[in-house]
Amino acid sequence: MKKLIVSLALLTITATFSQLAAQITTPSPSPKSMITQTVGLTDISVEYSRPSMKGRTIYGADALVPYGKVWRTGANAATKVTFSKDVTIEGQALEAGSYALFTTPGASSWKVHFFDYTTTRSGGYGDATADVVATVTPVKVSHTFETMSIAFDNLTSESADLQIIWDNIVVPIKVGVNTDKDAMASIEKTLAGPTKGDYYSAGVYMASKDRDLKKALEYIQMSTSGDDPKFWQVRNESEVLAKLGEYKKAITAAEKSMSLAEKAGNESYVKINKDNIAKWSKMK
Repeated sequence: MKKLIVSLALLTITATFSQLAAQITTPSPSPKSMITQTVGLTDISVEYSRPSMKGRTIYGADALVPYGKVWRTGANAATKVTFSKDVTIEGQALEAGSYALFTTPGASSWKVHFFDYTTTRSGGYGDATADVVATVTPVKVSHTFETMSIAFDNLTSESADLQIIWDNIVVPIKVGVNTDKDAMASIEKTLAGPTKGDYYSAGVYMASKDRDLKKALEYIQMSTSGDDPKFWQVRNESEVLAKLGEYKKAITAAEKSMSLAEKAGNESYVKINKDNIAKWSKMK
């Protein structure tokens, strides 16, 4: 019995210490940071961990970050850079998406590597091939930065410098964006007026709120009058017609929707239209 009591006590103590250990949190020596910058019409975000010098020599042949060797550029996991639109890195095209930023430091030049983040996020790049490898020139400054930073500078509507800053070195990476192209595309789209999809969405919303059903029908018919109407669009047309009391036209539209649904293999819409036709046939 005494052994049993001792065993239970030990289990209780072990469980208590395990719970305490699970609750303990300590600060990271290289805290996480995130910076977001809009350049023109492109959003760029950088997520990384910030190591500090702590009296160490940072760059050099035998330093913490040795020359000529690939560095994950930060601490812990790989630094993540996300572009909302296509960009250029030192003139090289890079598609929108998330990338792991690696660099190869040197005394007079650095190589900058952007890898697909999904394969390199743990901090190693293995046999992965970089999407972009660019050469940039580091700048020596008079001030010493104790903790590594990543920042944006030289902002214009067409470009910005993504800067790696640590010790007395600033490494600028020129990021180009397609602001003019994006702006012109937005202008052309807006000035061309609403799309059929816009009219359809407006009509469905108005019909759902019983607001100006004639106008709602007009909007929906802008999307159903083309060469390739969708069965769900025509079904909404039929139901608005029924709300307006135009049951004969509603049945014709429902029959069209049912035919399109049958071709698409959508049995649910076939049944909905059949039920509506049966209901509206009694109201003609």
